[in-house]
Amino acid sequence: MSAYYRVHPNDRQTFIDAVVPEMIAANKLEGCIYYAFSQDLTDENTFHLLEGWADEEAYERHENSETFLTALTTVVKNVQILDRQGVRYDVSKIHIDDPRGKVS
Repeated sequence: MSAYYRVHPNDRQTFIDAVVPEMIAANKLEGCIYYAFSQDLTDENTFHLLEGWADEEAYERHENSETFLTALTTVVKNVQILDRQGVRYDVSKIHIDDPRGKVS
C-alpha cells in the first residue's frame, strides 16, 4: 500500500504523535516487510506511507491491531486531513531492484 496525507498545519504534530507509535508497533508485527511514514521533502504538512505485508493475513492482523485502531481514532477525531489518497496493491511476485551495478 502507498498513501499520502496532507494535514492542516495546526494538526501536524498531532498526526505525527499518532502515527509514530503505530509505525514502530507495525514494524514488529509478524508478516510486516516494511511500514514507514515519511515527511514530504517539499511540503512539511504532507506525509507518505509505504507498507508491505507478507500476505493478506498479516495485513488484516495489522488493520485490526490495537495500535492501528488507536492511531486511526486519534487521526480521524483530531486531525483535519486536507487531502488523502491511498492505493492498495496485490502483488504476486517481488523482484529486488538494485540499479547500482549499472554504475562503474
